[in-house]
Amino acid sequence: MAKVNPLSNPKAVKLLCELCHSPAYVQCTGCKVTYYCDADHQQADWTSIHEKICQLLIPVRKSLPFFNSSEERTHCMEQLLQRKKHLIDFTTKEAQKLLYEGKHEHVIPAAMHSLSFSIDVYGLNCVELVPVYLILAEANIGLGHLSQAEEYLSQAYWTVLKAPSCSNTTRSKLHRNLGLLYCAKGEFEESLRHLANDVYFASLACGTHDISTVGGYFHMGNIFFRQNKMDIADSLYSEVTDIWHTFLSRLVDVHIKASTRSGPVWFDDSDQETLDENQETEALQILNSICDIRDQATKKDPVKIMKILHSLTMLFFLTMEYQKAYDFGKKLLLSTQHLSEEDIPDSIGVLMKLLESKLPAEQVSNS
Repeated sequence: MAKVNPLSNPKAVKLLCELCHSPAYVQCTGCKVTYYCDADHQQADWTSIHEKICQLLIPVRKSLPFFNSSEERTHCMEQLLQRKKHLIDFTTKEAQKLLYEGKHEHVIPAAMHSLSFSIDVYGLNCVELVPVYLILAEANIGLGHLSQAEEYLSQAYWTVLKAPSCSNTTRSKLHRNLGLLYCAKGEFEESLRHLANDVYFASLACGTHDISTVGGYFHMGNIFFRQNKMDIADSLYSEVTDIWHTFLSRLVDVHIKASTRSGPVWFDDSDQETLDENQETEALQILNSICDIRDQATKKDPVKIMKILHSLTMLFFLTMEYQKAYDFGKKLLLSTQHLSEEDIPDSIGVLMKLLESKLPAEQVSNS
């Protein structure tokens, strides 16, 4: 982290803390354009996001030069706008990733950078601010700061209400966050209503069996699990597993087909489905949780255990964590011993052979 640089603020220059907007007395010595009220807030920002964007902030926060022509000024302003949009995109993705990883305290600084630049670029009442409000709300829910979360969700709700052209994807995320808020407050019926709306809008946006719907199903399952309504929870967890299993199977099938071809293979992969970093993190969180629930159940269903273990094996294979994939694959093979052959997908054996080819022989023999 850049060293603490105490400031003696010049008269008439108002410097504010990056995180809390209190008067600032500390400067980042790396970029020299970011200020904090104290060293604790500097450390929090550095750990969250500042280390990654320190140098990127310099060109967007330094004073503009004198322009010899309007063309020069227009060109410079266009470059500045693109840099700010890049920072919005980058900080939003980083905040979302930290959110999926459960690092709620680290989410806040990254999301605050995104919000600040979004307001600068789009204005205070624009729908582009809603995704950042939702990230901030979910992080505050995770931290137990429910009143702060409610403020962010109120801003998001009224912004969406005034924007009839708002996408179904954004509406889905809004209702998911409202569902999480009411769940944290113990208002389960209201929470379920919003989570059902989450699934509805996600289905309108991407289809009824798209992976974008699984978050709503998963959180509904958790509510019924907490209420000891195990049959309903189990059916929702099964729906989540089925959707991820189908999606991951398609991706793995592409890899398996490619590995069986000889010689160079040329094909257009522009329409191929992919798994981005945030989806990987979400899948890992959800599937691991369901796997633990299945493993701890009094009555174990071999088919359901097989499917969740198969899903995790495929997920680790796709993320190139081959040792983890192989370890889950061994558990998967054990889970199939009590199943009939028609219940065991042929792709499991093919995937295990492919995993063995990815690992050193001694690692396979010792597993």
